[in-house]
Amino acid sequence: PRIAAHGRRQRQALGLAQSEEVQDLIERFTVASPTGETVQQLEGLVRTAIFKPAAALVGFLLQAAVERIEAAYQPKPGEQFKGVVSLEVQGLFGTFALRRQYYYHPGRKRGHYPADTGLGLEGGYTPALARLISLIGADEIYDKAQFHLHEAGGIDVDSRQIHRVVQRIGPDADSWQQERQFPAHANPAPIMYVSADGSGIPMRKRDLIGRKGKQPDGSAKTRQVYLGCVFTQHDRDEKGRPIRDYGSTSYVSHLGSISDFAPLLRHEALRRGMGNATQVVFLVDGAEGLECLGRDYFQGCVQIVDFYHAMEHGSRVLAALLGSKEHPTFKARLGQWAKDLLKNRVDKLVAQVRLEGKGKRRAKTLEKELAYFVNNSARMQYGSFRKAGFFIGSGVVEAGCKTVIGSRCKQSGMHWGVPGAQHILALRCIHASGRLHDFWLHRLTTRANHLARAA
Repeated sequence: PRIAAHGRRQRQALGLAQSEEVQDLIERFTVASPTGETVQQLEGLVRTAIFKPAAALVGFLLQAAVERIEAAYQPKPGEQFKGVVSLEVQGLFGTFALRRQYYYHPGRKRGHYPADTGLGLEGGYTPALARLISLIGADEIYDKAQFHLHEAGGIDVDSRQIHRVVQRIGPDADSWQQERQFPAHANPAPIMYVSADGSGIPMRKRDLIGRKGKQPDGSAKTRQVYLGCVFTQHDRDEKGRPIRDYGSTSYVSHLGSISDFAPLLRHEALRRGMGNATQVVFLVDGAEGLECLGRDYFQGCVQIVDFYHAMEHGSRVLAALLGSKEHPTFKARLGQWAKDLLKNRVDKLVAQVRLEGKGKRRAKTLEKELAYFVNNSARMQYGSFRKAGFFIGSGVVEAGCKTVIGSRCKQSGMHWGVPGAQHILALRCIHASGRLHDFWLHRLTTRANHLARAA
């Protein structure tokens, strides 16, 4: 009863403070000249007036939760109670103080606050604010994230703190991409697409030591990030063209070797229900490494080389055959090349070019360019693929490379470290996949379970 009475008095005091502050704002606004500027100021002041008691209320409720958590907590063997420490916590509505117990294990030289784990605090931030900070911090540069938090939500967090929160949460996001369980899929997709591509991001010098690159001296300025995506298809439009299922695309990324990336991509396809799909299509450019990935990790799938990459290579073949892209017949022949590719005539095109180039000085160059079509002929049967209703372009993953990787990691002046880039990309993949709620549920549940086992 005494606690309940205290809670009622606290809520009454908060309500009184809020009503008095809002009343003062109303009186000031009614005597001022109504302009766009005063209305703008009014809304900002009202938000501040409402946030203050809201922050106090959240602090009051969380302090009560701290006491319940600590009452149930049983110290582990060797842990020593060291006292009560106050922490200034920031949430969506403002800051408040929490007093919580601290335990220390001398043998392990490690201490912890049980209440922090139980409440899901991320340092000095509530779970809701930490989630928002990590979302915005992964989406844009930290200075801009600081500005947008302030302007959009009246939340003041320094850019350096945004960076720290992102790097605190990033490792868990990265590991979560690799450790997810496979749910049951009641409605398997008729067609599942798996696609992959790579993009170089600028790195710090210490992360490029010993790496070969495209600079004149053979050094590198970037490292390869692999991006994979999985999406599904159920229907075609009235002209028989495939339609990607809305909201079906999910992404995974890896800053490292393709051999480490491959199991991650397969894991994601299995999570999405690859085992129950009627048909799996592996859609990539003609890179040898990606072809091997498809052959080794997606056996039995239909492999398709992106049609637009094939056309790029076709233009190189014709430029080598005709002397340059400025030849009067180049455009017409490139158009015919596209028509022939779409009619399963890749072998005919190869034979035709070889015949025209026979005995010419450029024959060796032609053969080098033709190798792309010779090696990928089975994966370029575009007429058959289109008749089956498949996509023949890898635009989904290429767009992902621009939006998921490029827009955040390839801005002017950026130079990344390996962990920082990987953590950012993991968070961006989770967000782009529409799995932000699932990730945070996993993170908070895991921490709560850890505390429950200790209690």
